Amino acid sequence: MLSIAQVAEELGTTQKAVRRLIAAGSLKSEKKGSRYLIAPEALDEYRQSPSDRDPAVCGMFGEAEPSLPEGKVKNASDEVNWADLSPFWQSPSRSRMTFVDLFCGAGGLSKGLEMSGLEGICGLDFFKEAGMTYERNFSHPFINGDIKLEENKQKFYETVRRRLGGRRLSIVAGGFPCQGFSMAGNRIVDDPRNSLYLELIEIVRALQPDFVVCENVKGLRSMLGGMVEKKIISDFREIGYEINVAVLCAADYYAPQKRERVIFIGNRIGVKNLHPKPLIPPSRYVTTGEAIGDLMSRPADPDFNHVPTRHRPDMAQRMLELAEGQSLYKGYSDAWKKCPWGEASCTVKENHGGVNIHPRLPRVLTAREMARLQSFPDDFIFMGPKNKQLVQIGNAVPPLLGKAIGLAVRCSAGDL
Repeated sequence: MLSIAQVAEELGTTQKAVRRLIAAGSLKSEKKGSRYLIAPEALDEYRQSPSDRDPAVCGMFGEAEPSLPEGKVKNASDEVNWADLSPFWQSPSRSRMTFVDLFCGAGGLSKGLEMSGLEGICGLDFFKEAGMTYERNFSHPFINGDIKLEENKQKFYETVRRRLGGRRLSIVAGGFPCQGFSMAGNRIVDDPRNSLYLELIEIVRALQPDFVVCENVKGLRSMLGGMVEKKIISDFREIGYEINVAVLCAADYYAPQKRERVIFIGNRIGVKNLHPKPLIPPSRYVTTGEAIGDLMSRPADPDFNHVPTRHRPDMAQRMLELAEGQSLYKGYSDAWKKCPWGEASCTVKENHGGVNIHPRLPRVLTAREMARLQSFPDDFIFMGPKNKQLVQIGNAVPPLLGKAIGLAVRCSAGDL
């Protein structure tokens, strides 16, 4: 039996390309533990069979991808229809529309959808501490467990149907994990993390909501020359949903952070998909200083998620001397980065222990300061140890961005 590395050498291509051929079914293999092995006969069969699945262009979903000109990115469904939210932003009416939140984490998107007037039905995630936070802050149920396990899906379905009591489900929302789509990772279908996206499709098919809302990293739009986005849109169309896509910046909706996310909105009821029109220009963005300045003198308070980290004197001095917008370490461009005081913050995240640095104090941000920059209200309390709180906050959708998305969907539905 041949390894992937040996087959790549035989074919004069990369190991990633061979994995794509295996994922596409063009090259037969056997999986032994975590390794794929290829019989010499299977390699000969691949060589002899006529095929347009060149390993250089075979995509993560197994389809052959056309080559694109250098620097050319092909994006599907670029038409964006904007909804003016300004008349409804301050005091949204209570809606009869309902939502469930898959891969909900601590509940940033759920909180935002509730702020838009929607009724939460159920959240689902496998992250234990995030589930503790979700249950602490929401009155509707949360299912903790692996979405791929049938017993968890059935528990989720039963909970949703019981809570709806015969009503229609308006929205399935899901920020499906993007690691399998990462530009730094393997873009292949047998990455088990990509299967979570397929679980989202299955649940939408089963529950038949009026709308779907999916969020992901901005870079997804350009992955594989736009083919990932095209495939997502095609998969939803196959189950009856027309999708429109836009990149939204949280700072445009009063969140004190320039966090950009790609937002897929679709429906099966024949209405126009609307995305939220920006509410404020960059000149009016809420700044880091405005968001967290009052916390500088606040005593440590674990119940408020405000526990400053103590650093070695040399580390604290380096942080103090670091210029705003710069990272403490050259190898971590998106971690250990100092937030700008007089602007909306750069994207906050917890990245393998590295969190954003306070612009005025010689320390990293507390969980509460990160939550403020994510636009969580102060009564939203995060559970678990401090390191787990930071992960929850860094992974969350800013609630004010979620509120804007919820209001846009309500506009699409004629609910405002």
